[in-house]
Amino acid sequence: MNDQITRRLSLPISNDGILDLHVGDPILLSGVIITGRDAVHKWLFDTFINKTRLPEGDDLKVYNAMKSILDGGVLYHCGPVVSRLDNGEYQFIAAGPTTSMREEPYQAEIMRNFNLKGVIGKGGMGAKTLAACHEVPAVYFHAVGGAAALIAETVKSVLSVHKLEFGAPEAIWVIEVIDFPVVVTMDAHGFSLHAEVRARSRDMLEKLIKS
Repeated sequence: MNDQITRRLSLPISNDGILDLHVGDPILLSGVIITGRDAVHKWLFDTFINKTRLPEGDDLKVYNAMKSILDGGVLYHCGPVVSRLDNGEYQFIAAGPTTSMREEPYQAEIMRNFNLKGVIGKGGMGAKTLAACHEVPAVYFHAVGGAAALIAETVKSVLSVHKLEFGAPEAIWVIEVIDFPVVVTMDAHGFSLHAEVRARSRDMLEKLIKS
């Protein structure tokens, strides 16, 4: 790990910018990001990557809109609590991270497809995603669980929303954030803080069992 100096990053992020990041780096992210949870990942994977279903309705329009933002951008595993204001605009009330491991079956291919430079979530991801981080390159940003209201304060505007038929928490929210606090816990150099913690926990358990 490094000296823990917090850095500010603006989106989109270049390959060089990603390669300059390492596990343990605290970051304040600013720019346009997209939220997506289980329904979004499955929809993207089935329709545009695995192609087990044909696009229908506004699928192609939404996909193309996402491509322009996610190329060099960041996808946030988040099911927000959103309020609709009297003027018809939306406001984020809570924006905490969702457990990311649920998206492990899809994440690596989605990262490659969109040239994603970052995924934000909680709890880390697995070997497939770590390999994609090295290849694309990209990083996994860990957001603090239990700080949903504080994170929502970094959301300065809701630019658009897609796939509301999935339900508000599962919809695709396009948001502008300023100084969104995250920590790099999986980097493009093959290091994963989550894998390290799991290995240490396993070793400790084995020692306890043998003692």
